[in-house]
Amino acid sequence: MMEMTILSGKGGTGKTSITAALSGLVQSAVLCDNDVDAADLHLILHPDIIEEHAFASGWKAEIDTSKCKRCDICLSHCRFDAIHTNAAEKLVINPFQCEGCRLCERICPEQAIRSEQYTNNYWYVSNTRFGTLVHAKMGPGEENSGKLVTQVRKKAKEIALTNQKEWIINDGPPGIGCAAIASLTGTDLALIVIEPSKSSLHDADRLIKLIESFKIPVFALINKFDLNLELSQSIANYLKTKNIPLVAKIPFDKAMVHAMINKQTIVEYQPNSNISKEIKKLWHKIQLSTHTIDLHPTI
Repeated sequence: MMEMTILSGKGGTGKTSITAALSGLVQSAVLCDNDVDAADLHLILHPDIIEEHAFASGWKAEIDTSKCKRCDICLSHCRFDAIHTNAAEKLVINPFQCEGCRLCERICPEQAIRSEQYTNNYWYVSNTRFGTLVHAKMGPGEENSGKLVTQVRKKAKEIALTNQKEWIINDGPPGIGCAAIASLTGTDLALIVIEPSKSSLHDADRLIKLIESFKIPVFALINKFDLNLELSQSIANYLKTKNIPLVAKIPFDKAMVHAMINKQTIVEYQPNSNISKEIKKLWHKIQLSTHTIDLHPTI
């Protein structure tokens, strides 16, 4: 079994559209949406949920004003300025400023502060027309997206091993934050989606430096390459200096948008289009490359 994570340095590069298209081509796979902060793979795959699990993220503290004697120790020690005095001269905690460190709970001599974990996050196991999908939904402002990514990947691996699937295909998050790091840890190879813009190249460079620290084989594709041929060539030159195979150059086509509107992958919507042909070639190249590259180099 092999695991491929599809990433981008920034949002809006078309990463999920590419992931969805590949999902329909891989014959034996478990699909996994690691972009838990803004999951959208389900919009194309429209899954039928068969399991739902709550995920506890950060802690939030609350003061019992009937016990509080206004010693203000918590107020003076809160590094996040989350504790305030209300109109009644009582101490209260602003939940949007509280970082859940629980220091106030530990130092309160009256034990007037208690913390609770937020469970406004869920992860799911679903059936789709392309196989099993493990995905998640985080509430606005919730924390620990990296832990949630680790959870959904763990479940995807269990399902893949139980059902003897050959691939796990991860739709990774954009950027280089905790969720991206959690998506890369232990994956076999990465595919980076880059669009021809200076910001995309800049952010791809940051992502590639992160991937290099993991010693993971990496491929790249340029999406909508014909929107700026000069920048596309710059990206190709950059990838060459990094010895990263450029496995596809996807042209811009409004059909990609129409496919999403119809909740289909581009390969389903227009199987004979140039984009579909490029994506099929891309998948073929990756399959061939996995027979020759060292997927588990010594760090």
